[in-house]
Amino acid sequence: MNYEKLFSQRVVHLRSSVIRQLLAVSKQPGIISFAGGLPNPKAFPVEDIREIVNKLMDENGPNTLQYGTTQGLEEFREEIARFVGHMGIETDAEQVLITVGSQQALDIVGKVFIDRGDVAIVGLPTYLGAINAFYAYGANMVGVPLDEHGMKVDVLEETIKKLKADGKRVKLIYTVPTFQNPAGVELSEERRKRMLELAMEHDILVVEDEPYSLLRFEGEPLKPLKHYDTEGYVVYLGTFSKILAPGFRLAYVIAPDSLSNKMEMAKQSMDLCTPPFTQHIAYHYIRNGYMKKHIPRIIEMYRRKRDIMLDAMDEHFPDGCSWTRPRGGMFLWAELPKHVSTVEMFDDAVKEKVAYVHGQAFHVDGGGTNAMRLNFTNASDDNIAEGIRRLAKVIKARL
Repeated sequence: MNYEKLFSQRVVHLRSSVIRQLLAVSKQPGIISFAGGLPNPKAFPVEDIREIVNKLMDENGPNTLQYGTTQGLEEFREEIARFVGHMGIETDAEQVLITVGSQQALDIVGKVFIDRGDVAIVGLPTYLGAINAFYAYGANMVGVPLDEHGMKVDVLEETIKKLKADGKRVKLIYTVPTFQNPAGVELSEERRKRMLELAMEHDILVVEDEPYSLLRFEGEPLKPLKHYDTEGYVVYLGTFSKILAPGFRLAYVIAPDSLSNKMEMAKQSMDLCTPPFTQHIAYHYIRNGYMKKHIPRIIEMYRRKRDIMLDAMDEHFPDGCSWTRPRGGMFLWAELPKHVSTVEMFDDAVKEKVAYVHGQAFHVDGGGTNAMRLNFTNASDDNIAEGIRRLAKVIKARL
């Protein structure tokens, strides 16, 4: 049968994740992979979760295994409202929507807000999952460059004005302000405030994606953009994948009631509800103080791994290369001399048994051809040092 004539226009615009393709390659025996955005399995609180699950099954097993509401368990949403309150976000349970991972939240954002041709402004580089989610709904993706302080808001302002002058409909600005994926940089406080001012001035939604803000190794925490939002311009995305267990697929959206209701309706047609079983576990994990004790353990582990990677790069990477020095999160961003293509170099790296994600995957303008994203959280300490040595060898051969 000729399926091509049956596909919807939306399916035509679907793109396979470059990272998923690279992960398949990096699973070959002996390869040290810096490609995936994977938390370290040793950071998963297996015994704590076992204790909670046993207690849930003993005390409330049937209810824990039943269907739930689309919005999410009320007690879990209330706990999340308290949880984000410590980060400076004032909200209540009615503004919280539980999703199956942040990727579903991004898909819901695209479904609710983007019509074909609408402009979504993103960073250069930006998270690949957001690119794919918004492209699926026909977004016109426009990039704004980053520096060590995050998205350049002066360029953002110029970009918005030019797009509007050209008659383009700018719907949203997507940002990962803290330890950005893939670059690892932070949007400064001044720029956070200015970004929100621009959104309010031009009536544009800000989608604030914050998976890594609690994984801070050094420096004072910055308030989320949502903290400064008094007029309902910011949709905040949070997740438990990086601080609890990615296999739970638990995340949440915080948005004004009118937006949250529409997003809930969009989710109903996807899956009816996020699994109540994992919500119950996460609720008890936070409520009973496990999370507060666990996050410092993750930070200690990831800080050490970041330092090992940076030290190895300082020792082995050749002159002409540069890289970010993130103060938290899971990634750093490296740039090689302009004439070196990290896309073409990938096969050479695989032959040396090391893998990364090339920078072009994170650029909506075709740029980033000489850059790469490196994950420092998943590999063992010894493999981080050895992997960087191998990668440096490949780079030197290209130079």
